Amino acid sequence: MTDDTTGVPREPGSQWYDQEAGPLVRPYAVTGGRTAPGPSGVRLDLIALVTLDLAAPADDDPALGPEHRALIGLCRPETQSVAELAAGADLPVGVVRVLLGDLLEQGRVTVSRPVPPAQLPDERVLREVIAGLRAL
Repeated sequence: MTDDTTGVPREPGSQWYDQEAGPLVRPYAVTGGRTAPGPSGVRLDLIALVTLDLAAPADDDPALGPEHRALIGLCRPETQSVAELAAGADLPVGVVRVLLGDLLEQGRVTVSRPVPPAQLPDERVLREVIAGLRAL
């Protein structure tokens, strides 16, 4: 199905699409040209867990775009990682990070940072353990 005024192919009941180029709304348009989440430059790792804040304001805010609402909808049933949200919303991870930064600033979501990897024990300790095991 095509739009009669522009000749652009469109799928019934969904966004505008160009079969060869993909969605006509480019990522920079979704984020308003921003590439960093929030003014504070919050860093959201792929495995950072995003939870919907239960005390968050209602979703009827006109400042929220459809992509913001989609991310809120994905977080509603359960906690999701940034990577899962990007896959679920079918958006690039960079765009999801910027949108999550917006939601974080508005107090609609909370982000828990991944636990840093445990520090490896000193090599000397490992050698002593091996020596102790061999002595058994």
